[in-house]
Amino acid sequence: MKLILASTSAYRRTLLERLSIPFETARPHTDETPLPGEAPDATAERLAAEKARAVANAWPDALIIGSDQVAHIGSQVFGKPGSEARAIAQLQQMSGQAVVFHTALALLNTRTGHLQVEGIPTRVRFRTLADDEIRRYVAKERPLDCAGSAKSEGLGISLLEALSGDDPTALIGLPLIALSRMLRAEGLALP
Repeated sequence: MKLILASTSAYRRTLLERLSIPFETARPHTDETPLPGEAPDATAERLAAEKARAVANAWPDALIIGSDQVAHIGSQVFGKPGSEARAIAQLQQMSGQAVVFHTALALLNTRTGHLQVEGIPTRVRFRTLADDEIRRYVAKERPLDCAGSAKSEGLGISLLEALSGDDPTALIGLPLIALSRMLRAEGLALP
């Protein structure tokens, strides 16, 4: 049975390589717009499952991994900024705040149709940041493709006061502890 990562994210690919399991990647074509009134954690979990399902027809005998992440303060959602100006604005809003990064994981067994979905929250407290710190950070690390505009695995760690969560890889985008549990439930031997 093949293992498929329904993502073209370099971050997720690098994380999955840690498990030393051969896998392929596939680009899921999903609309990532939250549904009206949908909570951030529900959005992430729905999108993770949709990403796995989006590539299922091409892989009838596979385990397909979908993942999504939504950063939020209450109902205010911070997506991928896409531009320096938006990254700076996001970090200004998150300065001195506690932000939840809700990372959702889905594993679909296309042979049986069994779908596992789990959400893993990570609470991140940002330091109070000066505007020049934010601008320097964005210019150096260019976190334009990261929900919340900060890469904790890189220089972004210097923006933070504290982290709390059950899986340190969840914040980077693919919760490997939960994924290992899901893969074992599907009969894959790890390590």
